[in-house]
Amino acid sequence: MSQPKAPPRIWRVLSDKRGDNAQVDIVAEALAQQRGWTSELRHLEMLPRYVHGKPRVGATLHHVDLSLSDPIEPPWPDLILTRGRRPANVALWIKKQSGGRTRIVLVGKPAGWFSHQMAKFDLIVTSAETLPAPFENVMQIDLPLMKISPERLESGRKNWQAAWADLPRPLVVFLIGGPTSPFVYNAELEERLRARIAQVLETGGTPYVVGSRRTPDGFLNRICAGFPDALRVFDWGQPESENPYTGLLALADRFIVTGDSISMQVEVARLGKPLEILPLPFGWLGTLDDARRRAAAWMFQPRRNTGLAESLRLAFARGLYHLRLMQQTRHFPRFHQILVDRGLASWMGDDKERPSTTRPALSATDEDVARILGRIDQLLSRV
Repeated sequence: MSQPKAPPRIWRVLSDKRGDNAQVDIVAEALAQQRGWTSELRHLEMLPRYVHGKPRVGATLHHVDLSLSDPIEPPWPDLILTRGRRPANVALWIKKQSGGRTRIVLVGKPAGWFSHQMAKFDLIVTSAETLPAPFENVMQIDLPLMKISPERLESGRKNWQAAWADLPRPLVVFLIGGPTSPFVYNAELEERLRARIAQVLETGGTPYVVGSRRTPDGFLNRICAGFPDALRVFDWGQPESENPYTGLLALADRFIVTGDSISMQVEVARLGKPLEILPLPFGWLGTLDDARRRAAAWMFQPRRNTGLAESLRLAFARGLYHLRLMQQTRHFPRFHQILVDRGLASWMGDDKERPSTTRPALSATDEDVARILGRIDQLLSRV
């Protein structure tokens, strides 16, 4: 009788970025639950200069503090799950040591945009806001693989439920990010936010404004100035305040999220809470930059059919990428439209009169993860 095939050796090569790690963990958990394949964590600590500094892209360990990291030594894994520039460099180094046998699944777009590095990853899983060149090893899914765990939600509920029990409802949360190309935070944006806050107050509800590390200094003060005490504010710039974010995710009735913050939009959408997206204005060069991103969004979209015209588009897109005439980028409006089209969000103000009813929570291990596992099966069949 033939012996049963041994399960593959799988490593999760990760650093200390919790949000990045959580997306890889979703794939690892699905592999364990649906395939019975467990994985081992290889946690990495960076040398001080690379905690925030960006190392060169390639197969290297020069940026890693090996004395503080988990051992990186044979036997080498069959499969690596990783995310981010720093861990991905280590994954490429491991693949080189294995003689190319180790397969790498990169969750998220590769750092840098040099095509010879993209080809070294066996599978690149990107969500709809990112636009890598459409090579065969690139797989696009709609939403990033991120979610708030039930344990964190329940902790937030317990910590804040009593404190907010008497707040007038609906409790409407404004999640504020920060400027990123091609968008700006300007007076126009301030006025739109102030108008929406005023609408919440007029209905007798409670607006709760939450900033982030990227929110410009003074922005929250300007949008909140002159409103009554019913308005609540949390400012990351005032660390003495307790962060209410997970409590708000658990207990709030509605969310308005600025268009730059993909992670906050996804976390709200997956919970099934009513979500309004606030599109952002462009800077003085933003219109040109947006045109470039729109062109990339069309050029770099995945294959739509098997026709000749589609094959020519893909070949042309890959050629532009190889010649470094078009680089990978992000196109936020495309992602926003996907959320709206799927009924996961609306544009700010479009449904403010509707009741704040919730949808069933959207699983983070649904059809997209099944597709990813199918591709991993194909990779490991060739090991």
